[in-house]
Amino acid sequence: MTDMLRALATTLLLAASPLAGPAAADERAYDAALTDFRKLHRAEVRRAGIAGSSFYFVRDGRIVAADHLGEQDAEAHVPVDAATIYHWASITKTMTGIAIMQLRDRGLLSLDDPIVRYVPELAQVHNPFGDTGAITLRQLMSHSAGFRSGTWPWRDQEWQPFEPRSWAQLAAMLPYTELLFRPGTRFGYSNPGIVYLGQVIERLSGEDFEVYVDKNILRPLGMHASYFDRTPPHLLRHRARSYYIRDGKRVAAPFDVDTGVTVSNGGLNAPLPDMAKYVAFLLGSPARPEYDLVLKRASIEEMWQPQIAAGDDFTQGRMVETTQAGLSFFIDQGKGVRFVGHNGDQNGFRAYLSLCPEQRAGSLLAFNTETRGVRNDPSNRSTAESRIALATDRLCEALARP
Repeated sequence: MTDMLRALATTLLLAASPLAGPAAADERAYDAALTDFRKLHRAEVRRAGIAGSSFYFVRDGRIVAADHLGEQDAEAHVPVDAATIYHWASITKTMTGIAIMQLRDRGLLSLDDPIVRYVPELAQVHNPFGDTGAITLRQLMSHSAGFRSGTWPWRDQEWQPFEPRSWAQLAAMLPYTELLFRPGTRFGYSNPGIVYLGQVIERLSGEDFEVYVDKNILRPLGMHASYFDRTPPHLLRHRARSYYIRDGKRVAAPFDVDTGVTVSNGGLNAPLPDMAKYVAFLLGSPARPEYDLVLKRASIEEMWQPQIAAGDDFTQGRMVETTQAGLSFFIDQGKGVRFVGHNGDQNGFRAYLSLCPEQRAGSLLAFNTETRGVRNDPSNRSTAESRIALATDRLCEALARP
């Protein structure tokens, strides 16, 4: 073979290699970022006394990194594994939003419909700013309707239910509820607002929220080990217990709680492999056109369009001043990367869903220990859970390198 032919063969081989040139540099950057993240994840979990944590990174619909650290039950010393079921808390809200979009796409509602059309009891709310009938589903989905944050802020005794068990309990309090700001003028994270959307889903579908979401989201995506509230007996051995760090000591939170009527706000439980299927669906895959049976791409992208600035909230997304609220998701711009996601915290669990759609990638993080209560101020970024979650940004940034 002549020198010219050898040079040509070498050139063709390098061109054919998936790791040639810039692509190889990108992969090396990603591998280095993943190595750094894993070191940080392990060090922070150990330092903070977190009992158990899991991490998945999904690219092009595939799980490309999976870590399970510590114990799902610190008393019985049961290790975390792929079957461990975490509570995903407010990440449930993204499924509630998808259910509303499904009903919209089926012609059953408009996002700009007044909420009182479907939940007329809300007309009893005290609104010093005008007509409560002007509050829309879109405003509830973007947390700009003016309702308070806590669903049931009066719980102060251990014997009281974890959350209100029936709609009647919340409805009875509506005449004693007031709007905190003029709807549509600013952001104010509201759990009750999402509960009201859950009522819309139930009343239009004629099914309990849990039944509707199981039929229309969980089953079509193959999330067969996912469920709401109390754990079915055949999955109990996989259910993670949860903990708080209080005065430097780890204490147990109530086990396997029932979120009652607030299920649409934060009732989801699932293992990481099931949640990876959810991430794959959100990111989209040309090889999986059946995803459109759950929600078409255009509607998902619509949910990711900014609706209102949410920079005053340091509990969601990347927890920075530039965060914006979409429709049941939060949006932010990193170093050349658009991030879309939602965070969750309840009963000692912390959870993070973060997508970088242009890189066709996303991360999942779950913890069964809360090291400090969530605070709506910049210090929320300094907890161990937040530091780990924010470190996943670098994985997407490595993939976005020019």
